[in-house]
Order: sequence, then structure tokens, then C-alpha cells
Amino acid sequence: MSATSAVADGNSNLDRAFQAAVSDYDAGHFREAVRALESLVQQVPENFEVHELLGMAYAAESEDLKASAHLAQAVRLKPDSAEARTNLATNLVHLGKLRPAEIEFQKAVALDPRSYETNHNLGEFLIAAGKITDGAAYLEKAQQTHPAAYDNGYDLALAYFETARLGEARNLVRDLLAGKDTAELHNLLGEIEEKDRNFVPAEREYETAAHMDPSESNLFDWGSELLLHRTLDPAVDVFQNARARYPNSARLAIGLGMALYSRGNYDDAVKVLLDAADLSPRDTRCYYFLSKAYNSSPGQAAGVIERFRRFRELEPQDARAHYYYAMSLWKGRRAGDAGLDPGLIESELKRSVELDPKSADAHFELGNLYSDQHNYREAISEYQLSLGEDGNLADAHYRLGQAYVHTGQKQPAEEQLGIYQRLRAEHMADLDKQRAEIRQFVISEKDGRKQ
Repeated sequence: MSATSAVADGNSNLDRAFQAAVSDYDAGHFREAVRALESLVQQVPENFEVHELLGMAYAAESEDLKASAHLAQAVRLKPDSAEARTNLATNLVHLGKLRPAEIEFQKAVALDPRSYETNHNLGEFLIAAGKITDGAAYLEKAQQTHPAAYDNGYDLALAYFETARLGEARNLVRDLLAGKDTAELHNLLGEIEEKDRNFVPAEREYETAAHMDPSESNLFDWGSELLLHRTLDPAVDVFQNARARYPNSARLAIGLGMALYSRGNYDDAVKVLLDAADLSPRDTRCYYFLSKAYNSSPGQAAGVIERFRRFRELEPQDARAHYYYAMSLWKGRRAGDAGLDPGLIESELKRSVELDPKSADAHFELGNLYSDQHNYREAISEYQLSLGEDGNLADAHYRLGQAYVHTGQKQPAEEQLGIYQRLRAEHMADLDKQRAEIRQFVISEKDGRKQ
């Protein structure tokens, strides 16, 4: 249908004006197209093509409210157009009107159920809305229509991965690789193999992705895979080379710090994690690993204390900031150091438990502080609070038992020390705990990247 369809036949001036607007739109001259179409729409107010193209031109200029009126009018003029409904739905997404957008996407599919575009668009919308299983069903229909479509195939493989359909995800990625060998497909295949606990193939795929495209993300994933499975020397090498390429990446610095710590290079780990804290001063995870490394290498106290003090100032309502600051002041100074300020340490630990009463660690360390001061009554109270939040803290049972000994409570002391012995025998090894901590960091980074 041309622009003359709503006026008398033979009005070639309107037709030429519309074709000129189409040419401007196709050439990316959206403002010129808008000016021409605004004039045309006054002359042919019931013309589908004019409203549709004007809406698209406004959308290209990010004037979504103006676009919406014309795209909605186009749908009213031609309600059986799947393309018009798709364009309106896309505009509604930009306006944050997600439920009306979903309705329009659904109507587009109903009008053209075999169309690659309608199924792909609805599938993408549903997945973005968190309805991954529903979205995957439409992506599957699109994939059946156009098996070589890379974007649809990649997103469908990712949806399979997210819903633990790992075999289907793996097969689809391999099919896509046969047609287009890309780093992101190798990276996704690495994710699939890692989730399926095929660690050697996973590392190989991450390495391939990093060699094909040495992006910050691909290098982080490769180094993290090596670190997770204790291939420490190669992990250190990957992170060091990655940091040389991306010196401002906080997560690469954290990754290198964890790799050095895991390898026993505690001094070097502290230095790198201090850099990470400077690169991302509000990243709580950095301070967690810095506190672990500092616990094994307290020689760089001044720099560490300064970073934890800054974190506390940046995040005064974060219980962990007060906890880390207190512990940085205390570690390495428990043997009568003249610079030790027990009052400040107590104040910071108390503030930490005020902000987070369920912090087992803060209660435990407050108990230790009181125990060091021979204030066993208060120590017992804090140890009990700590164990009330986490009954598997073996050291808390041991310290509570010792406090009971000092207060002459023999039977409860024996009970606590017995629990301690049992937990030490049953508790997972420090190496397993360390792996869990590293895995939590890696997963949180990857989850954050997908948002």
C-alpha cells in the first residue's frame, strides 16, 4: 500500500513525498524523514504506512512516546499485521510497559505462527522477563524455521544452560560451531562443561575462547577455571598476563590475589589485593579475600588498615566494613602491641553486630576479645550468640569450652570440647572451604555479568 491509498488516485505528489521519506529513513536520516512524515500524516491521517514509518522514525530518534502513538495507530489501521504489532511491542518495552508489550508479541505470533521473527522476538522478550522455560519454547520454534540463525541459536543454547538442559545445550553449541567458530560459543561450551563437571573439557574451551578473543571476560573465565580446580601455577600466569593487558580490572586483580594466596604467596597476594581495593573501593568481596591473605601475612599492616578504614567510611552501614576494620587493627597485634586499641576494636565489633545481629564471625571475635581480657562472662555470652547463628563453628565450641574451664564450669566445658573434637573430625577440610569461597566469587561475577 502506498501513501496515496487514503486519498484520491493520481495524487503523485503525496506518493513522491512518501517515497522520499522512505529513502531518508533507509539512509539513516531520521530527522528529515520525521519532518516529511509529520506533514504527510496531516494530509492522510488514516494511512497505515505513514503512521508506521513515522513511528519507526521517532523510535530511531529515541522519541519513544511520540513513536508509540503512531505505532498504536498503525496497529488500529491494520490489526492483522504481525510486523506492526511487533514494532509496537518493541516500543512498549522501551517505555517499560511490559505486560502490554507481551500481549502484542503474543498477538504477532498468533497472526504468523511460523515466522522466525515473531517466535524469536517473543522468546527473547520472555527470557528477558525471567520466563526462561516459556521463552525457550518460542526460540525452539524459531530455530526449527531457521536452524542456521546464530543469535537465536546462541540464546536458545544459553536458555538450555540456565535450565540445566546441558545435553541439548552442548549439542546446539556444537552445531553452531560447525557453521560459525566464535569465542563466545567456546566460552559458553566451557560454561556447559563446567556445570556438567567435565572440568578438563571446560578448561580447554575457556582457553580456546581466550586465545580467539583475549577479552577481559574471557581471560577471567579461563583463569578462574584453573583456580577453581587448583591448577595454580597456570592460573597465576593467566591472571598476571590478563592484568598486564587490563590493569584497571578489579576482578582480575582479585583473581590473581586469590591464586597467589592459594599457592601460598601471601605477601604478594596482599599487595595485589590492595591494588584491587583501590580499583574498586566498594567491592566487599575484595576485602573478604584481603582479610584472608592478611591473616596469613600481617606484615603490610599500615596499607591494609588504611584500606579497611576507607571501606568503613565509604560503607558505614555495612556490618562487614566494621568487622574487617576491627580485625585489621587486631591481627598481628595480640601480643601486647603498644599500638593496639582494644576499645576501638570492641567498638567496631559491637557496631558490626548492631548492623547484623546474625553475624556469627563478629560475635565470635567479640568473644575472643573479651576472653583475651579475661572477661569470661561476656565472652561466654558472645560465643553462645555466635553458635546460635552457626552451630558448626568448631573454634567457637573450643573457645566456649575454654571459657567454661576458666569459670569453673567443668561439665559444660567438657561438652563443648567434645563437640569441638567431633566437628574437627567431620568438618570439611580448609582446602574445600577455600574452594567454596573462590567458587562463590566466580559465580557472583558471572551472574553480575549476565544482568
